[in-house]
Amino acid sequence: MRCKPSLIVAGCVLFFGISSAPLRADELADKGRDILKKNQHAVVTVQVVVKTSYSAGGRSSGPNEVKRDLTGTVVEPSGLTVVALSACDPSELVQLMNPNSNYKIETEVTDLKILLDDGTEVPAEIVLRDKDLDLAFLRPKTKPASPMAAIDLSKSAPAQELDQVITLNRLNQAAGRAYAASVERISAVVQKPRTFYIPDTTMSTTTLGSPAFALNGNVVGLFVLRAVSAAGGSPNYNENVTSIILPAQDILKGAKQAPEAKGGAEKQEEPKGTKEQKEGKAQK
Repeated sequence: MRCKPSLIVAGCVLFFGISSAPLRADELADKGRDILKKNQHAVVTVQVVVKTSYSAGGRSSGPNEVKRDLTGTVVEPSGLTVVALSACDPSELVQLMNPNSNYKIETEVTDLKILLDDGTEVPAEIVLRDKDLDLAFLRPKTKPASPMAAIDLSKSAPAQELDQVITLNRLNQAAGRAYAASVERISAVVQKPRTFYIPDTTMSTTTLGSPAFALNGNVVGLFVLRAVSAAGGSPNYNENVTSIILPAQDILKGAKQAPEAKGGAEKQEEPKGTKEQKEGKAQK
């Protein structure tokens, strides 16, 4: 019995479509592994100790010290490292979420270390904060004996809706601080008041401070939080805060303004705002 040509074509498409799917998955995995191998040592654990005091309604509590591990991305061989400011110091985020409240929070970073994969602990300090972009830049208190592995922010790539990106992270102590890679997908591109990318909500090992890479190996940006004031709007946290990928070009601008470490006191300066940053702050 002779088959219709259309059925033969449909059968071929189905066969080759199914058989080529694992190949595409393997290609994605190969590219992801290459990105991980090339850049993993530039992703570090940043161990921070934060002293926190609270006050509300005439009552206060604290100070209490909490130690936490953050994901940091080294962006210069000198050891300049960037983390999400909200992960390091949540005070600004708390105030945005409670603009009409007498609830106050005061924080102080009392200890900061960059943990390298060979077990070395590098004392560091915050040299620059950017509240608008949710970035904190750290430098080692003393110059590293040898250049540190770093991600080249000048080799960046834009992203579009539904693009896949590879994100890198270093896991916690229970997981042996192993390097990890995840595949994320861009669900939206926001262009005003500044450009940033919205990742999908799939569960993965990606955390704040994780870098994201295009499949060609160039860096797309860094995972941070974007928050808007709850004043006059919904007090719901989920309505006013979202994780985003901040483009590498914005991070590079901040890195170029990061001062040298002073070996002690933190710098509380913020970079001079660009026109786009000022417009974004005004909208908040």
